[in-house]
Amino acid sequence: MPQHRAVVLGAGIGGLTAAVALHRRGWAVTVLERAADLAPVGAGIGLAPNALRALDVIGLGDRVRALAAWQGAGGMRSPDGRWLARTDARAAAARFGDPLVLLHRATLVELLVSALPADTVRTGAPATLDHPGDAGTPARVTTPDGTLEAELVVAADGIRSAARAALFPAHPGPRYSGCTTWRLVIPAPAQPFAPHETWGAGRLWGTQPLKDGRIYAYAMAAAPAGAQAPDSELAELLRLFGDWHHPVPEILAAADPDAVLRHDVHHLTDPLPAYHQGRTALLGDAAHAMMPSLGQGGNQAVEDAVVLAHHARTPDAFDPGRDLAAYTADRLPRTTAIVRKAARTGALTLVSARPAVALRDTLVRTVSRFGPGFVLRGFDGIADWRPPLDADPSRVS
Repeated sequence: MPQHRAVVLGAGIGGLTAAVALHRRGWAVTVLERAADLAPVGAGIGLAPNALRALDVIGLGDRVRALAAWQGAGGMRSPDGRWLARTDARAAAARFGDPLVLLHRATLVELLVSALPADTVRTGAPATLDHPGDAGTPARVTTPDGTLEAELVVAADGIRSAARAALFPAHPGPRYSGCTTWRLVIPAPAQPFAPHETWGAGRLWGTQPLKDGRIYAYAMAAAPAGAQAPDSELAELLRLFGDWHHPVPEILAAADPDAVLRHDVHHLTDPLPAYHQGRTALLGDAAHAMMPSLGQGGNQAVEDAVVLAHHARTPDAFDPGRDLAAYTADRLPRTTAIVRKAARTGALTLVSARPAVALRDTLVRTVSRFGPGFVLRGFDGIADWRPPLDADPSRVS
């Protein structure tokens, strides 16, 4: 077995962040990605102050800040365009020490890959966890090219994680949340607009600018599991949101039908008993998939990666029983609480009965009168998270 090898299953945001963090600690890292390439997906990702501080640990925080757009003055609206609540990027930065920023996922993926040695990431490489390993035995992963043994396996293989099912076969796995989402990236409309998230009856729309002149738009609606539009997903969006306020109709008119992504939302409402077994650790959606209503799914994966590398120590000092148990102890309570809060927020967002919608909107307007600081309190304990102080011994202060 190559000494001090860590194998990461999955080249998403969490898996790549873990690879960078472990590489900086001296691990020889291999990332195995099932997809044939790392082609960009048409979606943005919002990074909150907690994730930016985690990226600071691996030396990439300032580069992300430079490439990303601040989510500036905007707020929450109703479908007819009335403002329910205003937000202020400066207030968020003052409260949490950093702004909330937005960039294309492909940009973040490229940045993370650039921080790894060449040939670290192997695409077109589906992998199976054959054995999680233990104190005296390496973990074992099988690929089409053969078997790899590793002192540490990081399973960042997503919401349908085969590694999670292998480690915890009795766990029920992800459950359908009752809603589906759409995402698209298009050039910004000619007429200016304020960034916004708009809440309707059982439906939500968001429009946020990217720094490169494009915009990232997303939508969510209550729907049966597995439902598909009878014609096209763009036509479905037109039916659901075509009469909403500017710039929603303009965005839909400019969208490419083939570029609209639709995904049902599943989440892990039943917490796992642990985020590790033997020499294998679960990370991101494989460990704690959540609804997107707090925008924390990718942020928590980035946190996971940095905390895991912190507990994995330098390779010579790694003790899987001690160090992965510490990782679980750090991450499981925090992420379980955020999964539950995201589910509650999602349920509030998607109420559909007219009296409930009116009550919700009145509540939001009333709270917003106390100013953006009052609204931001909902992210206390989430956005103000800070990584372990010695999270990366190679970091230069």
